[in-house]
Amino acid sequence: MKANRLEQLIVNSPIRLLIQDKIILRWIRSKVQLPKGGTFLEIGCGRGAGACLLLREFLPRAVHAMDLDVEMISEAGRYLTEAQRKQINLYVGDVMHLPHRDGWADAVFGFGVLHHLPDWRGGMAEITRVLKPGGIYFLEEFYPQFYLNPVARRLVTHPEEDRFYSRDLRAALQEAGLPVQDALEIRQLGILALCRKI
Repeated sequence: MKANRLEQLIVNSPIRLLIQDKIILRWIRSKVQLPKGGTFLEIGCGRGAGACLLLREFLPRAVHAMDLDVEMISEAGRYLTEAQRKQINLYVGDVMHLPHRDGWADAVFGFGVLHHLPDWRGGMAEITRVLKPGGIYFLEEFYPQFYLNPVARRLVTHPEEDRFYSRDLRAALQEAGLPVQDALEIRQLGILALCRKI
């Protein structure tokens, strides 16, 4: 499900970029050593700021950054520098049908994506499929108390059926072969988690 205009403004704001840079990436670096020269995939890349941070911080060979929204990919194309465009491959895509072979990626990143998917388990299965054995899946996710409360429902749109909470998400990750290795969680808000494919 595409984010509405307000949510696009929120997730593409300078404050969001600062949170990703100073809190989220710092947390990831403290928890795992990602392979330099690896192949990364960012699902739901928005304007491309996260892909740029991944490139800068972890030195992959390439970051493949996809979004369902063609406008976001167009914006990302304008956001990236010429040098970044050589290592960041932008494309319109659906996490339910990733255009990559099995076991292709060293790491997959999803900054607030799964809770937008009506079939979030199907999205998780695709992420598992494209990850190499031992590959890392990083997710930042929000729980329904945060995005389905009466105020949020008036401002942003999200699927309302079959939503996940902490226990549901962790169980589904385990079942998908992506057990949580480490997590930072606020039960009424959401979770940052590092998972490693079995």
